[in-house]
Amino acid sequence: MYTDKTLKCKDCGADFVFTAGEQEFYAEKGFENEPQRCKACRDAKKNAGRGPRTFFEATCAVCGGVARVPFEPKGDRPVLCSECFAKQRGEN
Repeated sequence: MYTDKTLKCKDCGADFVFTAGEQEFYAEKGFENEPQRCKACRDAKKNAGRGPRTFFEATCAVCGGVARVPFEPKGDRPVLCSECFAKQRGEN
């Protein structure tokens, strides 16, 4: 049985909780080391190497509205706006 642990972030020095659920997840995945960074520092480290995202505008194939997408549409496949994409995912 796991219990919550308070750990100290090696980057910012803040205390954070390594929950029992997270410990169980780590064990299931075979991770042997406890996390050394808080969530905010983990996210910052993960995103540090990424540059700003470039978005492209296209016409939605369903409603004809503007679709902002993180890839350059090539014209060989339909592009959907966020709303139509969400509706389609909900139906399937």
